[in-house]
Amino acid sequence: MASKNTNTYGYAPAEYSKFKEYAWKMLLSFGLTYMFFYNGRQNINLVLTQMAEGLGSTTAAMGVVSSALFWCYAFGQLINGRLGAFFGYKRFMMFGVAASAILNVVISFQHSIPVIAVLWGLNGYCQSMVWSNGLGVLNKWWPKDRRGFASGLTTAFSGIAQVVTYMTIMLCMDMNPEWGWRAAFRYPMIPMVLMLIGFAFLFKTKPEDVGLKPFEEDKAAEARDAALTAEIEKKGYLYPYKVLFSEPKVIVFCLISAIAGVGRYGLLTWVPTYFTEAMGLSIKEGIFSSILLPAGQACAMFVFPFITDKVFKGKREPMLALASIMTFFGMIGLALIKTQVPASLMLFVVGVSGMVTGVIWAVAGDLGGRAFSSTVVGILDWAVYMGAAIQASAFGFLKDAFGWPAIFITIGCLYIIMLVLTLVARKMKMKKL
Repeated sequence: MASKNTNTYGYAPAEYSKFKEYAWKMLLSFGLTYMFFYNGRQNINLVLTQMAEGLGSTTAAMGVVSSALFWCYAFGQLINGRLGAFFGYKRFMMFGVAASAILNVVISFQHSIPVIAVLWGLNGYCQSMVWSNGLGVLNKWWPKDRRGFASGLTTAFSGIAQVVTYMTIMLCMDMNPEWGWRAAFRYPMIPMVLMLIGFAFLFKTKPEDVGLKPFEEDKAAEARDAALTAEIEKKGYLYPYKVLFSEPKVIVFCLISAIAGVGRYGLLTWVPTYFTEAMGLSIKEGIFSSILLPAGQACAMFVFPFITDKVFKGKREPMLALASIMTFFGMIGLALIKTQVPASLMLFVVGVSGMVTGVIWAVAGDLGGRAFSSTVVGILDWAVYMGAAIQASAFGFLKDAFGWPAIFITIGCLYIIMLVLTLVARKMKMKKL
């Protein structure tokens, strides 16, 4: 945390120094592990054309296979935020990383599309064990006035992860060209598993694990968290879901999150195929041209939450509204571009403007506090991946029916709907939290 921050959150100087040290260890160990975790998720998007050719299928059908991960990830997120709290965040997250790596390797030896779809769905569930639990722990180490920065930096690692995956797959294709698409499911798992070693040593789930008391915020927030924690213990496992799904503001942010999922994963899923099919590039050239998209998304994850903390003073909706408008115009521009270099540059622009999930995770911490934070993240990430699953199933057929511009125009129009929802959410108050 920044040295200029004079608030020590209820700690003595020595305790605060220790608190800052472990808060950073938690953040960096989670972020670096997650940076390589995408190797077991985004890899399929980069070889869809090659998989379709090798398995005698079509890219639209392989898009449906790809959606299996999103569906299972979505519903996994809905429950895993609570399961992680029940079984232990760290243990639960480590199992998810290891199981995902094993499933990827098993998929690399398969020849049946239905079998691959089932295994890819199971992989999606294992992948869902990590994110909401990691952000739930983050909210135990990073107070509200620093949470936008922390969640933004953490989410930036997932943006960088997409770049890492792109580069890793290109390297693997060069190392073992005779493996074809199967190389994308083998070598990339090695760094993913190796990162677990550092994670195991550095990641601590709460200040109490290192002999510190929980940090203190304003009295109202402390009282709210204590009351909510007592209610959970009294009313049981499902109580947070009952409360959160009865909050209209949470429902509105679920819709916003779903649109963010369509935008983010609609581009990540289909842009590499767009370059190979529409512009006639090789798979490696298509990956190289596509890399500006995740690079832009990574930039947004650094910049957007910082702006919400410093410029908008913790208000998230103005940033969402601005990003929605920018993305609409960017997607319309992308639909009109027909050549490689301008399309790649526009991908960077829409990668920055459309990547609003870093802001959404800050919203989740604000809505749920420390008591409900992992559950709120799980619910909103469920909505993100419901959007991702729908686009993966539908956009391949939309492209076949109306051409590539239809995908870009559809995403642009959805961001206008996001703008309207954001303006609605700005006026809403939480009733029970």
